[in-house]
Amino acid sequence: MDDNLELPTATPKPEASQGGEEEEQSSGDEDQGPDWTKIPGLSVARPVIPKRGEKDFEPTAQGGSVLQKHVLDRSRSAMFEALKGTRTISHKTVSHAIWYPKLKRAHVTVARGIHFTTMGHSVARPSGNAEDAKKTQKRLELLPEEALYLVERGTMYCWKPTDLPLHKTPLLDDMEGVPMSVQQVYTEMIGSEDLSFEKYQVYAYLRRLGYVVTRAQPPSPDYPMPPPTISSRSLPSILSRLCSTMASLFSRLVHIFTGGRDWWRPIRIGPWFNHNMNNSLLLKSLRFLPSGYEVPLQVNSAPQAEKSPYQIFYNLYKPSTPFKKTAPPPPDFSVVVVDARSTPMPTIAELTALFGELPELPPPVPRKRMSFAQQKQAAASASAAQTPKQPAASPLVAQPSVIRRWFCWLWPISPCDEKAKTPTHFTNPFPSLKTGKKMVVVAAVDAGTISFFRFGQGVFSDWPMS
Repeated sequence: MDDNLELPTATPKPEASQGGEEEEQSSGDEDQGPDWTKIPGLSVARPVIPKRGEKDFEPTAQGGSVLQKHVLDRSRSAMFEALKGTRTISHKTVSHAIWYPKLKRAHVTVARGIHFTTMGHSVARPSGNAEDAKKTQKRLELLPEEALYLVERGTMYCWKPTDLPLHKTPLLDDMEGVPMSVQQVYTEMIGSEDLSFEKYQVYAYLRRLGYVVTRAQPPSPDYPMPPPTISSRSLPSILSRLCSTMASLFSRLVHIFTGGRDWWRPIRIGPWFNHNMNNSLLLKSLRFLPSGYEVPLQVNSAPQAEKSPYQIFYNLYKPSTPFKKTAPPPPDFSVVVVDARSTPMPTIAELTALFGELPELPPPVPRKRMSFAQQKQAAASASAAQTPKQPAASPLVAQPSVIRRWFCWLWPISPCDEKAKTPTHFTNPFPSLKTGKKMVVVAAVDAGTISFFRFGQGVFSDWPMS
């Protein structure tokens, strides 16, 4: 095809209208899919898949033609020219900050844009003036990963103080020091405040996806943190245990006289001799290994063991989660960042330590699968509910007599209770078994490639099937 285009001939070229019709027809065929009636060889034993057309750069045994090389070189040079282009930003949208190496913070002097609604924190610092040295003023400061992210994406200029005499620059009289390049910002900020290159890569990746990322451990007392979670493994007090024991004893005494008939347990005094052996307790007594996370983990650790790399470093919030910078809510995810080249898989002791810091998650809400007809019916009912209606007169319900209510209280399993008893719905255990009661996300960085792994604490011992 290319050789024919390179060699001139006396054959007249096709008209533009014919070429336009052919292009429209080919694009229409590509949009609508292949026409099966035009495929040859369906009646033969070995059908042949037709080609839509010759490729522009189909490899051949003789090598590419001169036209193909010319088109490739032109595309490559256009790509290089686009990469060489100078990135320009408007001075009306750019922010300015001053990096203080001793504080390891970037003081934002000019804040523009929506990034600072979820980035930075307010800190009270002493005033820089000699007259007002005793006074403090609040200012917006950024952590190293926040400042590096804004500088890298071109929305903030970062300056560094210097003692060298500098010339005054128009419109930049309030800036102190000299501007920092991206390479200098990387050199200054990577390694400060426990920020490694892998942790910054995870931070920048999650920020570009729209998540709100904060530190799990406060780097300073002024850093806002979510409210502390109450540990679910705290032991009850002696008074609460005594009260629960007395309540259980009283309920057993009442159950002897007011308990209903149970055909599986005809003798009511049997629980006192059999220690209330129902099915769940019977299965529990047959276990030769203790189950559950209340049992302490017996692990022989070295006396001078190194600090585990599996530490929660980031708190992660979904874009849909209402986030307030001064009072952040509980995080949606807890992220651990490790280097995949030098960090092995987490041990059971490290996972147990991680789960000990996390709160228990509520059981997942079951998803309601609705057909299209059910969705239309729900939408129609919702629209009908919005229209005001006159309240209908509620029918009078006869109240049961005092004797009937006393009879229901003395004999719980009675016809009156059977009518009032609502049917119990079966709960699907698989969403809870899949999610677990606690969850942590491990971000493994392998030479720039980020992989996320979710580890959950199972709830197999909490369900009756166990």
